[in-house]
Amino acid sequence: MAWNIRRIRVTQGISQDLLAADAAIDRAYLGGLERQRENPTVDLLDRVARALSVNVSELFRVPEIGEVPPEALRGGRRRK
Repeated sequence: MAWNIRRIRVTQGISQDLLAADAAIDRAYLGGLERQRENPTVDLLDRVARALSVNVSELFRVPEIGEVPPEALRGGRRRK
């Protein structure tokens, strides 16, 4: 799940700050989710999925063998 949140967020060009604000969660908590240090509730996952404009099931997609992790976005609060 952490992989997918970051993958979708980076693909869409959304910073952690913006996603956290859109999902009404703390940015540090979102960072913890992406590092697999937090255990989200179903409600929180639903809010993150809505903020990313994806179905919550997309957060549970299993990465394919050999799939590389998404690279970090450059700093800033931009959205593509």
